[in-house]
Amino acid sequence: MHLKIITHERIVFDADVDEIYTRTVDGEIGILKNHVPVMAALDIGVTKTVKDGEVKFFTTMGGVFQFKDDEALILTTTAESGDEIDVARAKDALSRAKARLAESRANIDAKRAEAAVARAMARLKATLNS
Repeated sequence: MHLKIITHERIVFDADVDEIYTRTVDGEIGILKNHVPVMAALDIGVTKTVKDGEVKFFTTMGGVFQFKDDEALILTTTAESGDEIDVARAKDALSRAKARLAESRANIDAKRAEAAVARAMARLKATLNS
C-alpha cells in the first residue's frame, strides 16, 4: 500500500509501506493492506510506518487521514520525520509550554499551552523511536 504525508509546504513522505499506525481524535488506529476505507480526523501525535521491518516515525499535528484502495493520505498542517527533529529545541519548547501552562489563568491561554505541550511531546516521542 502507498502512503503520502503532505503539509502546506511540502510532501514529507511518499512511499510504499506495509503498516501504518496513527493517532486520530478517537484513538490509535492501525492500517494494513486491504483495510476497509477509513477517513478520520487526526490528533496531535506520532504516525508510525513499517516497511520490510524498517520502522519510521513522523509527527503529525492534526489534520485528516484517508485510506481507500490501498492508498493512504495524511493532510496535516505540520509533519516531520523523527530524524529531522532537533531534540534540544523540542525539549526547550516542552519546558516553555509547561511553564506557560502552570502560569496560565485564561482558558484560551491554557488551551494554547496544552497544544504546545502535546506538539513538543509528539516531537520527542518521534525522535526517541527513530
